[in-house]
Amino acid sequence: MTVAVVLRGAWVALGMALVASAQGADAPPAAPAQKVMRYAFPVAETGFDPAQITDVYSRIVAANIFEAPLTYDFLARPVALKPGTTVGLPEISPDFRRFTFRIKPGIHFADDPAFKGQKRELVAADYVYAIKRHYDPRWKSGNLYIFENAKILGLSELRARALKNQTPFDYDTEVEGLKTIDRYTFVVTVAEPMPRLAYQFADSAVAGAVAREVIEADPDHAMQRPVGTGPYRLAEWRRSSLIVLERNPNYREVFYDATPPAGDATSQAIAQRLKGQRLPLIDRVEVAIVEESQPRLLAFLNAEHDWIERLPPELTGKVMANGRLLPNLEKRGLHLERMVGVDVSYSYFGMENPVVGGYTPEKVALRRAMSLAYDVQGEITLVRQGQGVPAQAIVPPQMPGYAAGFKSEMSEHDVGKARALLDLYGYTDRDGDGWRELPDGSPLVIEYAAQPDQQSRLLQEQWQRAMNALKIRIEFKLAKWPEQLKSSRAGKLMMWGVNWSATVPDASDMLGLMYGPNKGQSNHARFDLPAYNTLYERQSVLPDGPERESLIHEAKKLGIAYMPYKISAHRIVNDVMQPWVFGYRRHPYLRGYWQYLDIDPALRSRSLQP
Repeated sequence: MTVAVVLRGAWVALGMALVASAQGADAPPAAPAQKVMRYAFPVAETGFDPAQITDVYSRIVAANIFEAPLTYDFLARPVALKPGTTVGLPEISPDFRRFTFRIKPGIHFADDPAFKGQKRELVAADYVYAIKRHYDPRWKSGNLYIFENAKILGLSELRARALKNQTPFDYDTEVEGLKTIDRYTFVVTVAEPMPRLAYQFADSAVAGAVAREVIEADPDHAMQRPVGTGPYRLAEWRRSSLIVLERNPNYREVFYDATPPAGDATSQAIAQRLKGQRLPLIDRVEVAIVEESQPRLLAFLNAEHDWIERLPPELTGKVMANGRLLPNLEKRGLHLERMVGVDVSYSYFGMENPVVGGYTPEKVALRRAMSLAYDVQGEITLVRQGQGVPAQAIVPPQMPGYAAGFKSEMSEHDVGKARALLDLYGYTDRDGDGWRELPDGSPLVIEYAAQPDQQSRLLQEQWQRAMNALKIRIEFKLAKWPEQLKSSRAGKLMMWGVNWSATVPDASDMLGLMYGPNKGQSNHARFDLPAYNTLYERQSVLPDGPERESLIHEAKKLGIAYMPYKISAHRIVNDVMQPWVFGYRRHPYLRGYWQYLDIDPALRSRSLQP
């Protein structure tokens, strides 16, 4: 430390002492230090409009700004729904076709110029408008399938009319399936039984209430002007660089109330310490976009970030061993949250692509051969550093429909079988250059979309190794995540490798990745097999039980047989927190969780002292 710095510190200390002396004993106490949480996303956001976003990181931000009618008990396991903006859980008819939601009076949106200086109360019509926006062709909602699959009466017809006539979507026409009964009550009516539909109304990033006047005041900027009733509001946004949320001054009185599992001492301690405290506990959240894993980890280890969500697998060895933090990090007071994610890591085949798509035997053989040549265990060991479990089908652990003892070709690695399959269906080297051609003799070149980050590069190496073993050419088309997502939804990619996290505790959420009508939304592979679609529709209307489990199992087997997705792993998620972060427990489905976390500024200050 230089002499100048020491002198400057002394003058500052003297000045503060003189001010305190002049104020005297009657001076008001200093305001408590603002609680600020800082961390990073590994990929850039796309925006914050529930009707337009589909990526997980944009949805995390949106879920902390908007509010759905329902939410989850933050600590309860198994997960449990609880009222969000409603006075109770929805009233559900015995046939699971009518759902009545009653909104609490006195909830207000964050301030916005569209409200002309008045406090704007949340009403039932705001939810009706928010759901209708997913049907409006203008927004190209990637979440439309959620409501379309529910078959809400009249809304699909309203959308079809707008598409046919090339006219603006008619928000003012009331439909049978979505009605306001009074100022605070709305009813959803569906064509067929939907026993698990209520879960969809607990996702604030999809079913969050929006104010019509805000959207209509500036529709072209809905992605950057999120105005909700939630605990936070957007304070600053530098695209692909920094997202800042601050406490919403209009947020109503909500107090911490969660139900910890009986055998979970950590959750019980959290509930005991935080019970009754007003939410949100943190005043400000600053999220940087740091795409490379090494700088993201260094920022955390240097205490520039308060926690690191989803520790990059390739850096696991720098932080933990055998499922525990390294001793030097434990001494610093860091703590680890670890669980098998309710998600899948996969590479999809574009089913409408002329090279890898199609349903004929030779096209199915190509996809299955490529999948057999891919080393799932190698991915888990080399890329994920052991932080994953091999996937056998599209339904992940902790979800109804997952079969713990089931094993399938999905996890099999057999290059010999793969080569034999290619030979049998005519994928041979016809011109003697050492590389296989298509059965008609035309070139066979695989184009795999990827991102220019470290983990993507490691996954590319795995696919390169597999294709070299089969003598199939593969090229990697690199672009940033938002660009790849846009191309994928438009059906322009031959292959792409991503992760999909479940949003509700319902196997339909994952099976929907292969449901034909979901093409261009959750179904990035654009798989559309009538037999599969029938199974999906049959299981969706049944209550949980053996009959539904059997249909789910048959649907999974069709996905394995036709291989539109090579599902490699269910990731083990490792979240690491600084000692001054309190209250975190990873929830499988809840994205709007920032309000439940706490920061101890005093402990942070003491911990950072030299």
